[in-house]
Amino acid sequence: MLTVKKASVKDIELIRQLTFSIWPDTYSNIISKEQIDYMLDMMYSPASLQKQLTEDDCTFIITYDDDKPVAFASYNEIELQVWKLNKLYILSNQQGKGIGRYMINYIVTEIQKQDAKTLQLQVNKQNPAKYFYEKIGFTVAKDFVFDIGNGFVMDDYIMELVLN
Repeated sequence: MLTVKKASVKDIELIRQLTFSIWPDTYSNIISKEQIDYMLDMMYSPASLQKQLTEDDCTFIITYDDDKPVAFASYNEIELQVWKLNKLYILSNQQGKGIGRYMINYIVTEIQKQDAKTLQLQVNKQNPAKYFYEKIGFTVAKDFVFDIGNGFVMDDYIMELVLN
């Protein structure tokens, strides 16, 4: 049975464990190992995760299948009634089981309680997850190249889900 738990700073190590299990499978065919290492350090160091949780007003959730953590996500309001799904990662051996849809539905329910009108996300243009997002109602709003430093960029689509 799937359940969601809101994460706190006490869950930083678990988020890191999930990340380091998921990212190589997700991105090794899309971006270089050097860029993966750079981004992991930039976005998933203990200090970065603590800042996201405590200063950047990001809500992190961890999804469990029974008592086993299988996925996590992060989201926050970026402007009035516009929310951003910053992260949605599922262990590769758990993908295709409805966990992603379950997590999106959970997040949509939570943000609609706060009058959200739109949920946005970024997805690498080569990431097959784009098709999952389209299947559940997201559309490409624009494409954008983000300079993330150290000579690396994120070549992404910005996708949106308009909420009722």
